[in-house]
Amino acid sequence: MLILACAIIVGYAGGTRNDQIVGTVAPFLGFKVVTGSLDLDSVQTTYRQLKAKFDGELDEQKLIEGASRGMVAAAGDDYTTYFDQEEAEEFRKDLAGDIGGGIGAEIGSRDLKPTVIRTLPGTPADKSGLKSGDVIVAVNDIATAGKILDDVVDMIRGEVGTTVKLTVLRGLETKEFTITRAQIKSPSVEREIRNGIGILTLRRFDETTADQARKAAQYFRSRNVKGVILDLRGNGGGLLTAAREIAGIWLRDKVVVSERAGEHIVDELKSGNDPLLEGVPTVVLINGSSASSSEIVAGALQDHGVAKLIGEKTYGKGSVQQLINLPNGALLKVTIAKWYTPKGKNINENGIKPDIEVDYTIKDANADRDPQLDRALKVLK
Repeated sequence: MLILACAIIVGYAGGTRNDQIVGTVAPFLGFKVVTGSLDLDSVQTTYRQLKAKFDGELDEQKLIEGASRGMVAAAGDDYTTYFDQEEAEEFRKDLAGDIGGGIGAEIGSRDLKPTVIRTLPGTPADKSGLKSGDVIVAVNDIATAGKILDDVVDMIRGEVGTTVKLTVLRGLETKEFTITRAQIKSPSVEREIRNGIGILTLRRFDETTADQARKAAQYFRSRNVKGVILDLRGNGGGLLTAAREIAGIWLRDKVVVSERAGEHIVDELKSGNDPLLEGVPTVVLINGSSASSSEIVAGALQDHGVAKLIGEKTYGKGSVQQLINLPNGALLKVTIAKWYTPKGKNINENGIKPDIEVDYTIKDANADRDPQLDRALKVLK
């Protein structure tokens, strides 16, 4: 299995609700309202001893944040996380696909070298002439050899309005590009039609995804496509409500996902009554980076028998998180429930197996081949 590392324009977000459940609402949804308090006398004792004995300056705000972070981490759940103000801002930007100052190129690793995978139309990278397949050998005259992909991405990013110099290898020719960084927002939805088959690619599930996807579905219908490929590879998730709306493009008044807190069903989300692609032969592409909301959609379409899954087993994230605003701009992402497919499966740590298993290897990536997409096109031919 290959998981491509991509950056610059792609954000990662793991399945969260976009509503804020608070005291008066929680009881109606089956959640506990806690009014008690934690005995923090021992914490206060630690603080007093630290303050009395520490040889140096103490930042009380950082101590408070550290205590909150440690308490949340002690819950022992990988998806329950405390974000300070700066981290919270970055998380929200990632969820919206807003990466700040960048050039509008997706950078991946090919032959262990940072390589341009694609450029977004109309972005500085696109206008500069940067092309897919260009190997980045230097950023601002600093060689990229030996650096990990994330470090190269950080070198390319910067403040809006500043410039970055990229030296690339295109075939046997070396080229240089000086590109002015701009505010870049990665679209969550992309569409194309290939040989009469509509290809709908979802990068994440955010506030705009469902609306954009429905417009793409309408476009496919107007072109009388004979089949649709829903590409969820590398999609780490996002908003639960967006997942329900996406599944509703194929499902009419069907259960998409149910949530359970402990043994209690606290919510059951159904699709709407306007499935634009109802009855259209569909294939869903999945891989090990398809997580959370991606798995909800894939699981619902598979359980209801409206789509075949092709690719590799998904990540296996079967829980739902809530975002809760805390004082001083902090944010708590907390697991509130486990989710189950329409047939009652929880895929946590197990993932969803494809109906047709097709690997995507490093050799395929280096050769610019996509056997998973090729198989999907063949199935729908």
